[in-house]
Formats: sequence, C-alpha cells, structure tokens
Amino acid sequence: MTFDEPARLASLHAAQGRAEALFAAIEARGLVRAGVLESELSDEIHALAAEQFGVSAHWHRRVVRAGANTVATFHEATPDLRIAADDILFLDFGPVFDDWEADYGRTFVLGDDPVKQALRRDLAVVWDELRGFYEARPDITGAQLYDEAHAAAQRRGWTFGGQIAGHLVGEFPHTALPGERAVSLVAPGNDLPMRAPDADGRERYWILEVHLVEPQGRFGAFAEELLSR
Repeated sequence: MTFDEPARLASLHAAQGRAEALFAAIEARGLVRAGVLESELSDEIHALAAEQFGVSAHWHRRVVRAGANTVATFHEATPDLRIAADDILFLDFGPVFDDWEADYGRTFVLGDDPVKQALRRDLAVVWDELRGFYEARPDITGAQLYDEAHAAAQRRGWTFGGQIAGHLVGEFPHTALPGERAVSLVAPGNDLPMRAPDADGRERYWILEVHLVEPQGRFGAFAEELLSR
C-alpha cells in the first residue's frame, strides 16, 4: 500500500500554521497577563480557539503553567496559580484542525528579569540545535535525540526538565494508530530509528519539545513544534 506522504506532511504543516495564528491572536488580544489564574487563561484561549479558529477538539489537555509550575512535566499535578507581574509562563496546546493534530508550545515572560529572558531566548537556540542534530543523523533513535537534548541544555547552562523530548503527531487520533505506542516518544528506551515507518508502512512525523529549567529549579521554559519538514 502506498500513502501520499507529501500531502500528509503538508496537512500537518497547515495545522501548525493555524496553531501559530492562534498564538498570534492570543498575543494580539493581550490574554497573557498578570492577575488571572492559569485556569482562567486556559478557558479564555479555549474560547478564542473555538470562536475564531473553529477548534472543537484538542488531542491532549490544555496546559497553562506559570511560576513554580513551569518546572513540572506534562503529567504532574500542579496547583492553579495566579499569574504574577514578573512571571514566566508557558502554553502547550494540541488543537485539531480538519482532523490533523497540531502541538504548539511557547513561553512568555512578563517583566524584565534577565534570567527569565535568557531562558526564553535559549529555547529557540536549543530547539534549532536539536533539529540540526536530528537532520544530520539519518538513523538517529528517540533515545539518542533525548540524550542530546540533555547535553544541549547543559551547554547553555540549564537543565533539561522533560521526561521526553518529543513525540509522534499525525491524523487525529494518532494514539490509535497500530503499533505506535511503544516507539512514539523521543525518550529513553526508544531505540528504533525515528525515520523507520510505522506498522502500516507510513512515514512517522515528529514533534520536538524542549523544556529547560533554571539550575536551581525555580522556574522553567517550554517550546514545541513540528520537527519534520
């Protein structure tokens, strides 16, 4: 069986483009601000996504984390914090557009704290370094890219806070695709080459996520988007 891989990848990039537009609208409306609870901001963004972009489903739960919560990994339970005037916070949303998954995360800094500003700037640097590392190694495994994520964070003076450094993305829901679960993460133990096809012979497309944490563990920063291009 053959698959139209250029069309599949183009659909994923189109979904990400709409996620980027959603994040631009979040900024344009000034939704990221001090004084609101994480849950309130999440609800506002959810409403914006539905009203302006027609989003009716998110393939994973919406994540808004501020302050001390920014060091927590995805599955950790955290208190509902109120965003402060000099805070760092990140958004991690997985909207579904036309049955294609997007997964987009960005960090915001309120105020002029130089360490928080540097942490946010380094997200893009580390993300780009990891994409270059991936693209230069045709047979790279998820475990190898995860190890490099730790090394890249340390080179910048941070620690890598994620239990994973990315995951598969695709048609909604990609988690239902056969044979995917054990090898769907950029994480320790995944020794299958990332470019190996899935159980049905399709290309596997990846999200790369970077979670950097300040050395003393006071706060972190997060970014993610499509690794495949």
